[in-house]
Amino acid sequence: MTMTEAKVEYWRWTESRYTNPDIDWKKAKLVTAGIDVGSVSSQCVIIADGEIYAYGSTRTGSNSPDSARRAMNYALETTGVEPKDLQYIVATGYGRVNIPFANKTLTEIACHGRGANYIYGPSIRTILDMGGQDCKSIKVDPRGKVEAFLMNDKCAAGTGRGMEVIADLLAVPITEIGDMSFQISQEPPPVSTTCVVFAKSEARSLLNSGWDKPKVLAAYCSAMAHRVVTLLERIGVEPEFGITGGISKNVGVVHRIEKELGVKALQPKIDPQIAGGLGAALFAQALAVKDR
Repeated sequence: MTMTEAKVEYWRWTESRYTNPDIDWKKAKLVTAGIDVGSVSSQCVIIADGEIYAYGSTRTGSNSPDSARRAMNYALETTGVEPKDLQYIVATGYGRVNIPFANKTLTEIACHGRGANYIYGPSIRTILDMGGQDCKSIKVDPRGKVEAFLMNDKCAAGTGRGMEVIADLLAVPITEIGDMSFQISQEPPPVSTTCVVFAKSEARSLLNSGWDKPKVLAAYCSAMAHRVVTLLERIGVEPEFGITGGISKNVGVVHRIEKELGVKALQPKIDPQIAGGLGAALFAQALAVKDR
């Protein structure tokens, strides 16, 4: 391995930000924010009078307050909006209790339900949130209110962090894993476990036995898909069905979930990774109105 190869961070996904050019935030009656500090990524979403104005999606660091500030600063970059201009802030996610500048904290379950309702529309009933450290199966009503949920958070298996580990192990950029997993002549059997420790060992064994990287990735994506389908089946999948969280961008997992379920997931028009932060921002708007 060369020195250049050794420095490549294959796990690193692309941070992103967006500002709506059609909104003048200074004319808005109410500007609120939602901050979702997850174990792997953090998002800050700014809404003006109920419409998405800006957002930033960044890597979570070792410190929740700093991660929240970094996500907020990234979202506000070039907008002219200052933190003092935000009339209400709701925090959610893994690090929500450690964000001192938030007016209120809410669970990621509630925020993903509300955010998915905005992203996919009021017809959505079943949500799969595939986050950095856990997976959640959520059922919501037409308003995005949570009616039931199940969570699998025993380990990093079948999550964003697990996929990062596999990306580094196989030296494949994480953004290319989904497409590469379909560069196969025949679908292989899934790996026997998605536990990160054992999956790494099994992946090495498969490579040593002659499997190429696409075949190993296909086996891992298949195992991950089956793991979350089992979670979904426990709560019952009702149309319409949508996926949130970072793994929603991995077609290798998503298409295999759809195939196993026999249900096509709704296509998002907004980045599904911001669902938690978006839901928090929408709750912030409602709470700001209530406090007036």
